[in-house]
Amino acid sequence: MTRFLVRRVVAAVPLLLVVSAATFLLVALVPGDAARSIAGRNATPEQVAQVRTELGLDRPVWTQYIDWLGSAINGDLGTSLINQQAVTEQLNARLGATMSLIIGATVVAAVVGVTLGVLGARGGWLGRTVDAASLIGFAVPTFWLALVLVVLLAVKVAAFPALGYTPLGQSPSQWMASLFLPVVTLAVPATASVAKVTRDAVSDAMQRPFVRTLRAAGVPERAIIARHALKNAAVPILTIVGLTFIGALTGAVLIEQIFALPGLGGTAVTATAAGDLPLIQGVVIYFTVIVIAVNLLVDLAYAFFNPRVRVS
Repeated sequence: MTRFLVRRVVAAVPLLLVVSAATFLLVALVPGDAARSIAGRNATPEQVAQVRTELGLDRPVWTQYIDWLGSAINGDLGTSLINQQAVTEQLNARLGATMSLIIGATVVAAVVGVTLGVLGARGGWLGRTVDAASLIGFAVPTFWLALVLVVLLAVKVAAFPALGYTPLGQSPSQWMASLFLPVVTLAVPATASVAKVTRDAVSDAMQRPFVRTLRAAGVPERAIIARHALKNAAVPILTIVGLTFIGALTGAVLIEQIFALPGLGGTAVTATAAGDLPLIQGVVIYFTVIVIAVNLLVDLAYAFFNPRVRVS
């Protein structure tokens, strides 16, 4: 297992290099000029050129990338071109909001989705209901659901705030309240996916010979599902939960904009509009590291729940 972890960590290094290099290239091709944004709309071409030279933006892209990579290896992701603040400090300050949103949505989707999937695996009208609910969850647009929740629970009832974010350390109750609407919005389509995969996986496990043997031995149905069927269905369930977490990173960009959450998604949008390459690069690196960490945790969970997939 230790060698497996080491191999996965080492394999992540080329991925980070490829992603960071591709980001530099793509940003260079995207229309926009950070020097123009900093100098102002009324700046002369000479003033814009001077700002570009001061920031080092007049150098070849590959030279800028090598300089950035040398600093990144030492833990320095550079300085924002727009506000001249350290990229690491800005992203660390916004990481909490994004991780709270993503982890919250993933936990809700996993708990509710697995529960519905297990209930639906028994077949009959309940199974058909889970399938129908899954289709509805897939079809509902996220932005529409967000607006409906805001109107119902923030405007008419005023039960939860529609905008803003309260850090956990400041007030746990207000932190939960500020995350309720965005977490529910992000969790609904993910719950549909988890419920459908869980239902199919548990249904397949319940058709296997060992289940018939357990039933013949008088083992209660609940114990068969909880101790045996779910364990055998763990791999597809863990896979969809991991994909749900990763997919929530993309969904967080939209959700943070709608609910005005100060997270990485909103930072990525702002940095892209301003052409702030160091800040864009920092967000990409943070997202990539999160994805690598989640994939590693899913692999470890595979080995825990199913010894047949363990590697030495």
